[in-house]
Amino acid sequence: MKLSNRLAYSIALATVVVTAGISPAFSNPNYSAEYREDEITIISNHIELNRAKNLARQAAEKINGGLGNYRAEASMHGTSAESPFVDNGNGSWTFTFQGYRPGSSIYSVETVVTVSQDGGVRVDYNGRIRN
Repeated sequence: MKLSNRLAYSIALATVVVTAGISPAFSNPNYSAEYREDEITIISNHIELNRAKNLARQAAEKINGGLGNYRAEASMHGTSAESPFVDNGNGSWTFTFQGYRPGSSIYSVETVVTVSQDGGVRVDYNGRIRN
C-alpha cells in the first residue's frame, strides 16, 4: 500500500471516530465517589467469597482422599454467588455441598465447611448425605 493511501485511510478512520463521538476520554462514565466505594466493596466481597468457596472445596477434596476419589458438585466450581453458602455475619461463610466418586453420577457425600475471611477452614461435617 502506498504511503498516500495509508495516510488517507488513517485520516478517514480518525474522522469516523471523532464524528461518531467515540473517545477514550469519554468511554468511562463518571460515577460519584460513593458509588465507586460501594463497587469496590462488592468486588472485594466477591473475591473473598470466591477464595472461601475454593478453600471449602479443597478441604472436601483433601478429607475425602483427593481428586482420585472425590469430586465436589458443579456449584463449587462455578461463580461464588451461586455456590451453596450462608454468610454467617461474623466474617465467615458456611458451605454445604455434596460430592461423588469419579465415574459415578450419584452423590454420596455431604460436606459442611466454614471458612473465615482470614482463610481459616473448619470441616463441620463430612459423611453420608443427610435429609
